Amino acid sequence: MVQPSVKPTVHSALPIVNWVRGYQHDWLSHDVFAGVALWAVMVPEGMAYAGIVGVPPIMGLYTIVPALLAYALLGSSRQLVVGPDTATGLLSALTVGTIATQGTADFNSLTSTLAVLIGFLFLIFGFMRMGWVASFIPAPVMRGFIEGLVYVTIIGQVPHLLGIEGGSGNFFNKLSAILAHLPDVRVAPVATGLLSLAAMLLLRRLVPLVPAALVVMAVATIAIGVLGEEAFGVHVAGHIPSGLPSLALPNLDPAIWLQLAPGALAIVMVGYAEALGAAKAAALESGGDIDPNQELVAHGPANMLSGLFGGFLVVGSLSKTSVAMAAGARSQAANLVAAALCFLTLIFLTPLFRTMPQPALAAVVIAAMLHLTNPSYLRQLFLRSRWSFANVIIVIAGELILGVPQGIALGVVLSLLTLIYLVSHPLSAELGQVPGVEAYRDVERHPDARTFDRLLIWRAGGDLFFATIGRMAGMLKEALSARPEVRCALLDFSSVNFIDVTAVDGLSVLIKDLRSVGVTVAFSHVRDPVRDAMRLAGIEELVGPGRFYERTTDGVNAWLEESHPSAG
Repeated sequence: MVQPSVKPTVHSALPIVNWVRGYQHDWLSHDVFAGVALWAVMVPEGMAYAGIVGVPPIMGLYTIVPALLAYALLGSSRQLVVGPDTATGLLSALTVGTIATQGTADFNSLTSTLAVLIGFLFLIFGFMRMGWVASFIPAPVMRGFIEGLVYVTIIGQVPHLLGIEGGSGNFFNKLSAILAHLPDVRVAPVATGLLSLAAMLLLRRLVPLVPAALVVMAVATIAIGVLGEEAFGVHVAGHIPSGLPSLALPNLDPAIWLQLAPGALAIVMVGYAEALGAAKAAALESGGDIDPNQELVAHGPANMLSGLFGGFLVVGSLSKTSVAMAAGARSQAANLVAAALCFLTLIFLTPLFRTMPQPALAAVVIAAMLHLTNPSYLRQLFLRSRWSFANVIIVIAGELILGVPQGIALGVVLSLLTLIYLVSHPLSAELGQVPGVEAYRDVERHPDARTFDRLLIWRAGGDLFFATIGRMAGMLKEALSARPEVRCALLDFSSVNFIDVTAVDGLSVLIKDLRSVGVTVAFSHVRDPVRDAMRLAGIEELVGPGRFYERTTDGVNAWLEESHPSAG
């Protein structure tokens, strides 16, 4: 269950207080084991995902510790894990890439600055209680985002996997560059990359509880270290500094923040939708409540601290949360254990990563991407809704041809256009009585439903306002023209929760137009706020207060008595 609001108490402002007070002693062993499993996944993936973001591997480790600590303190979910993410990571690289060159100190610094800006936006939206914004990205469009990002990310990692030069531009430009450089492929990098990818996929399929990324990276790193990267020409991570990162202020140039802002907003929208989905999935599986607004607040410091300590952006991750839950995580203590182990890794273990091969890092990323794609969802969507399927294809095509930011913008525009269309096209219909019961249903869907002589029962399909009243009135007149004998239109307002001034005025004009051709109007199921608006506009006086009925059945019976008084 999602809690719609946050009470202004210490317990809601610091959710850690709630789970610490309710912590059970027998959870500890589960949380410790889950924390170790999480560490085994997050360390290699953090360094691999740094490649997606376009920064050195060490920044992936700098990201993990402050993010996990901040979310454990402020997050409303007991099991959600925040960390580096593929989709938002690529958006980060594209956003920073518009003002800095990848591989430079400026690019790395601005990537951390972007994380701080994203955290600031999360906080602002959280304090403004805007947790509802994620509902404006429908699931099919979100799936289109992810599918497109999968293909773009994979094509960007293939050069690292094969040890060749890559290209720039859109998906097809990069594909063309890969094909052009295929003659430059060398055996050792290709063997390292493809064997690592095959091992990742096999381990995940055959022994899913084994941390495949850690095993593959460890074996590949040891093998290259023993055989020597110079002899085989395999690119390696090289020197990775040990110790803790220093706290550094972000770039505070307003012009830079304005340039980063559009990308940051897109990342917040996409990242929050992902994070909220992961938190809801965890809550459904293990119980407990989540607060959408508190999730926004928690993602603020998680990103800001990550950026201040030299890391990059983070969001709630379904894949990492699934790892923690599969390993038995009971609370955010598992995240604290993982953070402590990552802290120790930074101090003692980074020299071991010097011979970590780039093709193996690319294999980890590609395996993660393949895990995200969902062809079966697309097949089902094609059968269920061609319109939604078309939206997915348009978003994917936009990302591949125009670029990821443009594809996401296209998806948002499609979502808004879909919303406008649905709102402005309410499902109004003529109703008839279902035989044997008092229920009234759409006569097109229920041909056996009974209609009444000279009476049209009409359901207004949704709220009435400036964008819908004209269409509803037109559809009603069209239905009346198909039944010229009708002398009364009984309007079922059970679906109308709101009516604005334009709609009230339009309704008044409609009633007068119908009266001029000999058709009276009555209403049923009118909600009190709607009736108040109609009364203030004079509609109640226009049709008469006795023409408002609690139930459609009451209106039908009144018409039957009026038109056949002898039956009374």
